[in-house]
Amino acid sequence: MDPFDAGAGGLLRQPKAVWATAGASVVAFMGIGLVDPILPSIAQGLDATAGQVSLLFTSYFLITAFAMLVTGFVSSRIGGRRTLLLGLALVVVFAGLAGTSDTVGQLVGYRAGWGLGNALFVSTALAVIVGAAAGGSAAAILLYESALGLGMACGPLLGALLGDASWRYPFFGTAALMAIGFLGITVFLKEQPKPARRTSLLDPLKALSHGGLASVAASAFFYNYTFFTVLAFTPFVLDMTPYASGAVFFAWGLLLAVFSVLVAPRLQRRFGSLKVLGGSLLLLAADVLVLGYGGHTTAVVCTILSGAVIGVNNTVYTELALGVSDAPRPVASAGYNFVRWFAAAAAPFFAPRIEEWTDIHVPFVVAAVTAVLGAVVVAVRREALTHEAAETEPRHAAEDGVTVFAN
Repeated sequence: MDPFDAGAGGLLRQPKAVWATAGASVVAFMGIGLVDPILPSIAQGLDATAGQVSLLFTSYFLITAFAMLVTGFVSSRIGGRRTLLLGLALVVVFAGLAGTSDTVGQLVGYRAGWGLGNALFVSTALAVIVGAAAGGSAAAILLYESALGLGMACGPLLGALLGDASWRYPFFGTAALMAIGFLGITVFLKEQPKPARRTSLLDPLKALSHGGLASVAASAFFYNYTFFTVLAFTPFVLDMTPYASGAVFFAWGLLLAVFSVLVAPRLQRRFGSLKVLGGSLLLLAADVLVLGYGGHTTAVVCTILSGAVIGVNNTVYTELALGVSDAPRPVASAGYNFVRWFAAAAAPFFAPRIEEWTDIHVPFVVAAVTAVLGAVVVAVRREALTHEAAETEPRHAAEDGVTVFAN
């Protein structure tokens, strides 16, 4: 089946509930990159250092990581629709409060609450889209990755446009957009049946006992450190105006969206998921190394180009995480995300401190090393990943009528 086919099971022919959830997902992912172009402005406005401002990412993703253990527990008891609405409501409240912050400590705290809401929404949104989409998981995952890429692209642009007037306005803008998403979910998404079995808090951790899923999570952990070094630390290195920085990360996000949705599936069909993943991780390592040691123009170009390999990686990792084990997809996703988001919290914290201890180049050397380590995990665990993915394909195909890419 071609997920791009415009027929009944194609990517573009989806129920209104799926589009409403995907639309709200775009805004949710916008919140991740929203602060990128205004990080220097926030530091100046709140008289904070780069290391202090980087905690906006650390608190956000640290809470997100732990919240992954809670999302399945909550959604299996109150239902997917109510969980989505709860997550959206929390984002609206804490994004709005973030705009009123008088100290960097307050802002970091509000971002943590924002992270909790985003975790409840994003993890549940993927399960809802997979469950409600026409065409099975392949079309659903591509739609989800489209939302991720579009959100990542538009977040910095919105941050730049609103942040040029005041660093506070992007937070208020996000709260308003998420409120619209709340209304869209309320109107178009009906309550879905609750799972026959309630998810416990320990189920995502138990799922990680599966060798294939643990390997995907470990590789994604190293990859995410590289990813969020680019996202959270590069704006300070580029040292550009909000508009210029927003334009750079908008172009970065467009490449991420195009390569995650259009390029990654074609590469997977031709070369196999594991070869594509290993190769793209090595390309990412080379890119960030050149970014760290090149001049300003080179850094801008490498930042934008990193969006292409990041887009490919995101799609392959998501499909492997959902298809490699025999755990229910929401549980497997929660366990996988629990591991990888710790790296997203660590990179913004350590990168500026590594610069303080050494120089501006070393954080990118570390990021290149972690990307290579991600590729090493894929190579070392290749046989197990291939074997275990093949074993679970028939079960997942029976669940949703489509085979998840795995090789």
